[in-house]
Amino acid sequence: MLDQLEGIEKRYQELGRQIARPEVTSDPKQLQVLAQERASIEDLVTKYRKYKATSKSLEETKAMLNGELDEDMVALVKQEIESLESKLDHLLQELKFALLPKDANDERDIIMEIRAGAGGDEAGLFAADLFRMYTRYAQSKGWGVDIINVNESGIGGFKEIIFEIKGKGAFSRLKYERGVHRVQRVPTTEFIGRIHTSTATVAVLAEADEVEVSVNPDDLKVDFFRSHGAGGQNVDKVATAVRITHLPTGIVATCQDERSQLTNRIRAMSVLRARLLDIEQRKQEAEMTEQRRSQVGTGHRAEKIRTYNFSQDRVSDHRIGLTLHNLPRILEGELDELIDALAANDQMKRLEKQLV
Repeated sequence: MLDQLEGIEKRYQELGRQIARPEVTSDPKQLQVLAQERASIEDLVTKYRKYKATSKSLEETKAMLNGELDEDMVALVKQEIESLESKLDHLLQELKFALLPKDANDERDIIMEIRAGAGGDEAGLFAADLFRMYTRYAQSKGWGVDIINVNESGIGGFKEIIFEIKGKGAFSRLKYERGVHRVQRVPTTEFIGRIHTSTATVAVLAEADEVEVSVNPDDLKVDFFRSHGAGGQNVDKVATAVRITHLPTGIVATCQDERSQLTNRIRAMSVLRARLLDIEQRKQEAEMTEQRRSQVGTGHRAEKIRTYNFSQDRVSDHRIGLTLHNLPRILEGELDELIDALAANDQMKRLEKQLV
């Protein structure tokens, strides 16, 4: 591993020399490519240099024990050695994690799909809560959120909402959110005060561009219809909504949020490509219903990945056994503590597999 890190540091230095050359500084395209590569390994190189400096300090401190020291000085040196060894172990662990292969999708924008599961109207209200939670989280990161398609329930909830989140690292953070989310609370529609359990499913798809996913126009069935959402006379009289069916797989992508038929078609195609990329990357040939089931299940309560318990002010992620008691703040989009724990658990599992 240390040989690998030494090679990466040498590459980092070489990139610095190349960037400084006049023929590179005068070529914006080449300069950008080299600068991006250098930036991608800068954090790793910084950690490695800290590791080397700490290792050197440890050797020098241990060497002090060979000299003539009084008891108090020996105790201080041994204490410093213990501190440096602990720091070195921590840096080594960080380097192991940093060297793990990155998910190819991590820097992509995403398409999220939230659907009401078991629980009737309350499930739709919970789906709306989740949408608001992810919107707030995206805003805190400076990411953009655009609704692609929404199917509302009658009391302010969502039967389904599909939206796009654009921002660096969106997939790397939100990929852990896919699955069945369960809520336990007294619904606003409940007059007796009984706690109900409802679910909503969350799917997270990495956006794909046209080069990555080629779609044959002959494989598409495109339908236009009138939007059912808000929008006044334009929605009522003009068929701007678009439904695209990919005939080989049966995948259906719909967009009716924009007033322009062309814009709706472009955004529906974006959803379609994301779903096709998801299928390709998972190496499955099932239809989209089965693809989504592999990610979010059927929406049954027993398949939950996380529970939001209002009466106990508790959020429990069942995959890692983590429980937090700050439910209102989490629903306001403060998800970093949860996501950091899930990411650390994912890193540990991947590291264990690599060491086997």
